[in-house]
Amino acid sequence: MKLRRPTDFLILEELEDKGRNVATNLASHTGKSRKNINTRLPVLADYGLVRKIGPAERSGLYEITSRGKAALVYREQYDEVDDFEALIEGPSTDVESEDAGASFARGDDGEDPS
Repeated sequence: MKLRRPTDFLILEELEDKGRNVATNLASHTGKSRKNINTRLPVLADYGLVRKIGPAERSGLYEITSRGKAALVYREQYDEVDDFEALIEGPSTDVESEDAGASFARGDDGEDPS
């Protein structure tokens, strides 16, 4: 994940603060050009930080996702970590990758109780 600072974080902040919005309004609120915003929004969508929504396919209405909100929480660490994407994803909750000893200690035997 390669974010452009400060533009990408400004976009995320505006979407979090003001809710759903279009590139024209985001440009006005962030002080960045509409072309710049229009270039970055699809990239942020590819990263799963924003989602394109709206009644029409070409509406250009975006909202922030939970991953985008996590990126804002950890933005100060962006330059300090090797894998920002892993940081905003948080710890793995995959039961299969869990240590078998921890599973045993909880009394899990891996069978469905039903």
